[in-house]
Amino acid sequence: MPTRELLSRGTADPGGQNPARDRVETTRRLHRRRWLGLAGVGALLLVAVAASVALGARELSLGTVVQALSDPDPGNNDHAVVLDLRVPRTMIGLLGGLALGLVGALMQGLTRNPIADPGLLGINSGASLLVIVAITSFEVGNASGYVWFAFTGAAVAGLVVYGAASLGWEGVTPVKLALVGAAFTAVATSLITLVLLVDHSTLQEYRFWAVGSLAGRSLDVVGVLAPFLVVGVVLALAAGRMLNVLALGDDLARGLGQSVAMGRLVVVVAVVLLSGSATSLIGPVAFVGLVVPHLGRAVVGPDYRWILPYSALLGALLLLAADVVGRMVVRPSEIEVGLVVAFLGAPVMMWLIRRSKAVSV
Repeated sequence: MPTRELLSRGTADPGGQNPARDRVETTRRLHRRRWLGLAGVGALLLVAVAASVALGARELSLGTVVQALSDPDPGNNDHAVVLDLRVPRTMIGLLGGLALGLVGALMQGLTRNPIADPGLLGINSGASLLVIVAITSFEVGNASGYVWFAFTGAAVAGLVVYGAASLGWEGVTPVKLALVGAAFTAVATSLITLVLLVDHSTLQEYRFWAVGSLAGRSLDVVGVLAPFLVVGVVLALAAGRMLNVLALGDDLARGLGQSVAMGRLVVVVAVVLLSGSATSLIGPVAFVGLVVPHLGRAVVGPDYRWILPYSALLGALLLLAADVVGRMVVRPSEIEVGLVVAFLGAPVMMWLIRRSKAVSV
């Protein structure tokens, strides 16, 4: 048989198919789908931002909203509603949802646990405990005053849990992080409950923060937390490749030259910065960090370099959409965003549990 014919048979089968070419084409289609999906989520997020500014408990015409943004009148009450209430609320929801989405993806990648969220490291409970201290010891009574206490509590919780989990021969492992985080959460929750049971006035103040809300926050809070958010986002997006390697297991990651301890430390720092900032901004909102990584993973697969940006955009989209729903369903009153997200996230949580059981069987 001629050499040319042998070579042609080595690169293509009789049916004219080329496996290498097919793999390249499959990769291109996946890459195209990822970018189109990201653009679609970005477009939906812009719609949610516009709806958050235009819709609310107070009914305003679209022309009034546009005029308030383009040519504001300081003496117009409708313009004040848009600029002083809705725009800050939208910005806070955008940043808080972005942070929570990234945190959820980081936590699931770090612990290799599909139902991990910021509460797994005790970060939410640490922030809540310091807010209780702010209310009882320093008589802080507004959301802006809770910021530094909540952020400090989240940071202390993350450092304590990571430090305790690093003790021992194996160092930090996903199992140890989860166990130490659960123990810290149990202790902090017990202390919170003890204070709330004996101090009714603290309970009245705390419950409005604990439910999670975008209302009552100002853009000054965003300015304070912006540096932490920026550093956290940069670290999170840079951790995608590390999370891909860590997903292969510690031994294989070390064999590939990855510093497992350093990789986990970078992820934990990003989690603390982002979760602390989000909790300070909007309170301990649940389910956002749990749900959105799974939605992103369904589109882009297991690659964390894509899961992380998808989770960021989807987190902001989910939080803003939930806030708009909460403002519209019981007008002129409203439902806090934490309750709406919990209502939407609970069915997804049950679906994830059923799915994990089906896979294990």
